[in-house]
Amino acid sequence: MKIDRQTIGTILAAEMGEDENGEFIQMIAPEEEDESKAADLPEVLPILTVRNTVLFPGVLIPITVGRQKSIKLVKQAYKGDKIIGVLAQKNPEIEDPRASDLYKIGTVAKIVKMLVLPDGNTTIIVQGKQRFEVEEFVDEQPYFKAKVNYLTENFPTKQNKEVKALIQSIRDAANKIMSLNPEIPKEAQVALENIEKPSFLVHFLSSNINAEPKDKQGLLETHDGIKRATKLLQYLLKELQMLELKNEIQNKVHSDIDQQQRDYFLRQQMKVLQDELGEDGPEREVEALRQKGAEKNWPKKVHDHFNKELDKILRMNPMAAEYPIAMNYAELMVDLPWEKYSEDDLDLKKAQKVLNDDHYGLEKVKDRILEYLAVLKLKNDLKGPILCLYGPPGVGKTSLGRSIAKALGRQYVRMSLGGVHDEAEIRGHRKTYVGAMPGKVVQNIKKAKFSNPVFVLDEIDKVNSNFRGDPSSALLEVLDPEQNGEFVDNYLEVEYDLSKVLFIATANSLETIQPALRDRMEIIEVTGYTIEEKIEIAKRHLIPKQKEEHGLKAKDVTFDKKSIQFLIEGYTRESGVRSLERIVGSVVRSVAKSIALEEEYPKKVTIEFIEKVLGGKRFDKEIYSDNNLAGVVTGLAWTSVGGEILFIESSLSRGKGKLILSGQLGDVMKESAMAAISFLKSNAEKYGIDHRIFDQYDLHVHVPAGAVPKDGPSAGITMLTALASVFTQKKVKAKLAMTGEITLRGNVLPVGGIKEKILAARRAGIKEIILSKRNEKDILEIEEQYRKNLTFHFVEQAEEVLSIALTNQKAKDAIQFELKD
Repeated sequence: MKIDRQTIGTILAAEMGEDENGEFIQMIAPEEEDESKAADLPEVLPILTVRNTVLFPGVLIPITVGRQKSIKLVKQAYKGDKIIGVLAQKNPEIEDPRASDLYKIGTVAKIVKMLVLPDGNTTIIVQGKQRFEVEEFVDEQPYFKAKVNYLTENFPTKQNKEVKALIQSIRDAANKIMSLNPEIPKEAQVALENIEKPSFLVHFLSSNINAEPKDKQGLLETHDGIKRATKLLQYLLKELQMLELKNEIQNKVHSDIDQQQRDYFLRQQMKVLQDELGEDGPEREVEALRQKGAEKNWPKKVHDHFNKELDKILRMNPMAAEYPIAMNYAELMVDLPWEKYSEDDLDLKKAQKVLNDDHYGLEKVKDRILEYLAVLKLKNDLKGPILCLYGPPGVGKTSLGRSIAKALGRQYVRMSLGGVHDEAEIRGHRKTYVGAMPGKVVQNIKKAKFSNPVFVLDEIDKVNSNFRGDPSSALLEVLDPEQNGEFVDNYLEVEYDLSKVLFIATANSLETIQPALRDRMEIIEVTGYTIEEKIEIAKRHLIPKQKEEHGLKAKDVTFDKKSIQFLIEGYTRESGVRSLERIVGSVVRSVAKSIALEEEYPKKVTIEFIEKVLGGKRFDKEIYSDNNLAGVVTGLAWTSVGGEILFIESSLSRGKGKLILSGQLGDVMKESAMAAISFLKSNAEKYGIDHRIFDQYDLHVHVPAGAVPKDGPSAGITMLTALASVFTQKKVKAKLAMTGEITLRGNVLPVGGIKEKILAARRAGIKEIILSKRNEKDILEIEEQYRKNLTFHFVEQAEEVLSIALTNQKAKDAIQFELKD
């Protein structure tokens, strides 16, 4: 129901028969008066068309007219008898209605007052007099004119109980609506009580109910007054039910609304104070974030999620503990480089030059990286295996990743995984936790400011698992090309595309990498450097770098090849060059101190100067020494710091066939010795060994450097040769070394680390090497300069090994076996 104070005044004026200026207003008389006065009304009426408005008899309403036809009609009528017909349009959207667009039943009205507004529109106040029905339209220009038939009111003058009950129900419903609707003034209830005529009460409430114009027109077109009153009561009861339901809902949330209103007013006051002080309030910060978010190239669901989070922030109390967490989250979302990619420089010749300038050697590794970049150039797609650079410490795995970033023109980020044991460090924490933050992957992407950096996952083999989760399993989604396009960080909560990131992992050992994670990576072995390569690396990179870091000029001090080799062999034992760089730094610092103190120092570093600065040599390399003893054989071994030669010694003494193994041998190496003895026992007659030796003499096998643990199958044929030599008392061929695994059947199997072992043999002065036939392919991969002056024997059977290794000469001081039957 729509009743305001102006409407109340209208009610009272209508009842009293006066307008606001005290002028007489003709009231609708009872039915018999309507019939008598119908003759005073014209047969042809000028018709005013209205939209969204239905005029009822006796009701006083303002009507604003803006159409030229309507303005002409109103002015013409106002000059004359002021009587017009008011008809509603069927479709209010039609600007220039035709006769067919109008309802047939309307209300004749008298213009009480006309006002011309400043905007050109004209407002008239009209009072409805009587209903009419259009018989025909006689003219449409300059405005509608229609021949009408006036309708009498069919409302009983003498009311029975049913009619009185109906009218009282209408009054009660109207009063309840007014009591439930706070927008209706309290005076309205008093004003309605002053309406005595039932017909005017029905018309007035019909004009002011909350109903569609077509429903009000339906009430106007109802000829029977009782039926019209009954329909009105239905509309009033429907509105009353809606108001009662609304009030019930409002009562349920009343306390919450009160609290929100209180907070709102307090925040508004705070905002005013902040404006006066020139400070930025929460609303300004949120709107600034919303503006930044609108500029982001986000998918729609990310935009919706971000705006939803900002709406939550606006509803929060800035003093609440959750407020800074929510703000930090929103700031992270706008700071991340969504869909922001740096342009790749795919000039492979430039990339090749960068790799060669930054790293000496590692040809196979650099070729594989160039192949990877070539595919990226041709396909523009990184969906392939993740590169994992595997090798000992200090060989340049991490710096290779930096060189790749430099060659491509991408940002470089490095994430150290050593000791990571919490899954949340990869996937992030959920926002519900205190101190929650995104995972290191998302943090580093934010730091890079681009979504396609070169991302080095350093020490991926050192990831730990415990009760906090399994970080290596969390890395599966990061590194899997089929999944990382939709990576979900627990803190971020929305998908982030990692498919354009170039991931490069590094590892020192493959044994500790989870199999599923290893399956997603392509293992590229980065082997240790040879002495010759280390010399070149020192000359090209390490020495110039250390001079620059210590403030020396190139001419202040120089290193020759001999001094560099002395540093490498005497003070380092590693596959890489990290210790070598530290040793060079120590020498350069000593020179820098002498220059600062203006002391004398050699411009060219000598061995004597190195020993003076660093002290005596820390390591002695194993050099082959010729011997005339039986049972001593030179073997080749691989260690984490490169290849080495080792000696296996065996001796016999009177006893009961006891076997003694010493030198910190591992289980595999002990088993090799057992297999060699079993082979010789089963073939003793073939090699001229008296079987009684095995029962009447004790055998002792020792590998020197007893403090160093040793293990692996590589010493199998070396053990066999040492035992065959001591049992036959034949010397082993001079300057001969060997490596290979032995089986009980006498087969020689291949072993690994061939390159490092060959280089160790060459440094030790070995001339001949025995290898498994299946290791021949490994020899072909070694540069020719490192194979020069070496003779290789490729064998398949133990018999071949012994025929090559053992001479026919008896060893010096050979044992004269005393055997008993």
